[in-house]
Amino acid sequence: MSSAILSPEEKDRLLKTLEVDREFRYALMGLLGFSEVLDRITKLEEGFADLGKRFLDLENRFARIEEELRETRRVVIIIAHRFGVISEESFRQAMKYVVEDVLGVAKVEKWVYRDDDGYVYGYPSIVEVNVAIKDKEHIIIEVKSRASKADVSELHRIGLLYERREKVKPRLVIIAGFVDSDTHSLAKRLGVEIIPIITSV
Repeated sequence: MSSAILSPEEKDRLLKTLEVDREFRYALMGLLGFSEVLDRITKLEEGFADLGKRFLDLENRFARIEEELRETRRVVIIIAHRFGVISEESFRQAMKYVVEDVLGVAKVEKWVYRDDDGYVYGYPSIVEVNVAIKDKEHIIIEVKSRASKADVSELHRIGLLYERREKVKPRLVIIAGFVDSDTHSLAKRLGVEIIPIITSV
């Protein structure tokens, strides 16, 4: 009875044959079931790729829904204020998150200055505004349910006072629910940005 164990010479000859004879190599792989294994791996890879695509689609859908919910919340708050359900102060508090959402600013602080010369309002008063500093840029931010030309002029004067006091020219921004007619043209002339709370309705 002959031994089933290959001799060193036979093993060497077999390995060399596998290296140089592609047909023999593929036939051996088929005999050993390699093709089935490769097919299964390929199917698994395709399955994972399809699953990844589905997760990506789902993530995009959730992002769209989240944005729509934010827009809906803004609309509800604006309408509530418009019909007297919430006060101007409550409106501003409710809109605090908009500053971070729109401008990418996480921290907003109060700037308070006693305007003894009446530069802003025409008589001595306390001037108080929201200021955010982002990448060394000073941003004076006003949140209004309705922005008028008077609001633009007021913020412009506050900006001049701030520049005189702090020696820094600030960026002036009004975030508003509604904007009165002709306000945009004045804002552009005075260098005041008006950003709508509702980006799409």
